[in-house]
Amino acid sequence: MSPLSDMLRSLRWDDYRYYHRSRVNQTLHLISAFIFLGCYALLFKDPAMAGLVGWLAMLTRQTGHFFFEPNGYDNVNKVSNEYKEAVKVGYNQTRKIVLLIIWGLAPFALYVFPAFGMFDPPVGRLDFIRQVGTVWLVIGIGGGLFRMIQLFVTRDGQTGLVWVFKVLTDPLHNVALYYKSPLALLRGELIDTSIAAAGWGGDEAEKAPHLT
Repeated sequence: MSPLSDMLRSLRWDDYRYYHRSRVNQTLHLISAFIFLGCYALLFKDPAMAGLVGWLAMLTRQTGHFFFEPNGYDNVNKVSNEYKEAVKVGYNQTRKIVLLIIWGLAPFALYVFPAFGMFDPPVGRLDFIRQVGTVWLVIGIGGGLFRMIQLFVTRDGQTGLVWVFKVLTDPLHNVALYYKSPLALLRGELIDTSIAAAGWGGDEAEKAPHLT
């Protein structure tokens, strides 16, 4: 495979084995993936609604990470949670908290400063909600671009571009990866036991560069 394909596979493998062991989290990611696909369909037709739908999907995903994913020592991968947070290429929990705080404060800021210099004053509640959706869309896109630029500076352009491609295609990949998770959850399997034997590419995936 090409270096780009190897890097993409490595990023996805680390993301899966380190951050998606919980079957509840996987199931929430599956639901989120379908919502995100709906967001993509809305993006060019109704950007404001796409912003609202996109952050609904994001909230669903992060609920799985923050409330259901194990945060202690990872006996399967033999690493601590601190190690996982340090090598996370995209948004680790600290970065996610900052982004979610900005997202949560945006409606209040828009209410206090009604136009932000970008909108006409809202004529009603629905108009305000649509303005919030537009601001949330800007935050989502801006957050992705900000992390991409960080990766350009701290690593290289290739890592930043591969990460962005991974994020944009995660909904489709999540559907393919987690479609069996709801059934496993109904069987009482709370942790994905198949991760230990998965190995997407074996040694080659392990050789992909990590960054702090």
